[in-house]
Amino acid sequence: MASVFTKIIQGEIPCYKVYEDDKTLAFLDINPETKGHTLVVPKKEVDKIYELEDEDYVALMQTVKKLSTYMESKLGARILWKVVGTDVPHAHVHLMPLDESWEYGKTLKLTPEEFEQIRTKIEYRE
Repeated sequence: MASVFTKIIQGEIPCYKVYEDDKTLAFLDINPETKGHTLVVPKKEVDKIYELEDEDYVALMQTVKKLSTYMESKLGARILWKVVGTDVPHAHVHLMPLDESWEYGKTLKLTPEEFEQIRTKIEYRE
C-alpha cells in the first residue's frame, strides 16, 4: 500500500508544495511544529532514509541543503533538520525554522490561509 507521501507525490492528496524536481518533493507539514515546517521526501518510496540508493540519498540531501539556505534567507530563522523515521513509512527530512513559534513537542493550528501565506513566502524560486 502506498504511503501518504506517495499519494501526495502522485497528486492523490493535496499539499502546500514549496519545491519539486525529478527526484524530490517538499511541502508544508500539516501538523507543523513551527511556521514554515517543511517535509522533504524522495519521490522513490522507501521506509528508512538509509535504505535509499546513494543517488536518491544525495538528491534528497541536496534538496534539504538548498531549501534550508533559501528558507533561512526568506524567514530570517535558523533551520533545524530532523530525521525521525517513525511517523510515516517513507523516508523524509523535516525542515523547521526555529523562531518564537517553536516549543518542543507542540504543534501549531494554522488556517488554510496561513498555510498558503507561508507557502507563498518560502516557495523555492531560483
